[in-house]
Amino acid sequence: MAIGPDELGRLFGAHAAALVLYARQWRDGPGAEDVVQDAFIALALQPRTPERPAAWLHRTVRNAALSAWRGSKRRRAREARAGRPEGEPWFTAVDDRLDAREAVALLAGLDDEPREAVTARIWGGLTFEEIAALQGCSTAAAHRRYKAGLARLLERLERPCPTTDPTT
Repeated sequence: MAIGPDELGRLFGAHAAALVLYARQWRDGPGAEDVVQDAFIALALQPRTPERPAAWLHRTVRNAALSAWRGSKRRRAREARAGRPEGEPWFTAVDDRLDAREAVALLAGLDDEPREAVTARIWGGLTFEEIAALQGCSTAAAHRRYKAGLARLLERLERPCPTTDPTT
C-alpha cells in the first residue's frame, strides 16, 4: 500500500534533519536539501511503503547525493576548476555540548567510510545492518568502520588544547 500523507509527514519530521546532514557529506547547502526533498517525493510515489522507510530514505539520499556529486565533479573538470569549492559545513546547528565548527573539522578528518558510518549511526539512527547495506559491506565491517571513526574522533578530541602559557 502506498504511503499516506500523515505517515509521510511523520517520517519527514523524524528524519529530514538527519538526512540533510547525511547528504551534506556529498552536497553543499541547498543541494543537500534538494536531494532530501527528492527522496521524500520518491517515497511518496512508491506503490508500496518500504519495509524500513528510514533505511530506504538513507539509501535513496546517498545514491542521489553521490550521483549529483559525481556529476558536479565531471562538470568542474570540464570547466578546468581545481579543488572543491568551500561550502557550508555538514550541519549548521550549534549543539551546546559540541562546537559545530569543531565537529565539522573532526568529521572531515575521517576517511570516507568511517565518516559515513559515524554520521549514519549517530545522526541518522541507522542500525549496523542498515549501514552495511548502504556501504555494501558486512555488518561486522560497518561496525569496525564505525568504531574506527569513533576512535579517531576520540583521539583528536583528547588532545590538549593549545595555549600561549605553558603553565596553564
